[in-house]
Amino acid sequence: MDPALSMKDPILDDAEMERMIARISSEILERNRRPESLIFVGLKQRGDILAERIASRIAAANGSDIPLSAIDITFYRDDVNLKAYKGIAKDALPFDITDKNVILVDDVIFTGRSIRAAMNVLMDAGRPKTIQLAVLLDRGSRELPIQPDYVGKKISVDPGRYVVVQLKDTDGINAAFLSES
Repeated sequence: MDPALSMKDPILDDAEMERMIARISSEILERNRRPESLIFVGLKQRGDILAERIASRIAAANGSDIPLSAIDITFYRDDVNLKAYKGIAKDALPFDITDKNVILVDDVIFTGRSIRAAMNVLMDAGRPKTIQLAVLLDRGSRELPIQPDYVGKKISVDPGRYVVVQLKDTDGINAAFLSES
């Protein structure tokens, strides 16, 4: 973790995060009665880890494996002018997403730009039947008309503050907090 970040404003702790992941998993399973049509895709850094946790819960409840992958949206962001690298999505996923229900997972949604970039990656990789969005935290203030289908918690965050999610897999703790920078 960056030493400049302060953990003085916790948003959620380990127990609350686990409850959110369990609830999101249940909601996904309720909405998608045929889990064999599901594919989970997490945005790299934290969304991929959350996607793995959610897919594992659904697989355990359903008794079947759920295809899972992670994507890097770096070259699809609108603030990166590297058009020569776009189109790499065809090799980004180890399976065909055509006519599948893709569950796109990220830790925090803010402006919607990262999710739009992720949807562009998915559309370059194939034509899914649906793209459903699951996020742990929704901080609002969207710049694009993108809304998650599954939300762990909605929070209000003042401008200039950031939401930092930590996961046991990478940070040794499950928590989220607000930071000034």
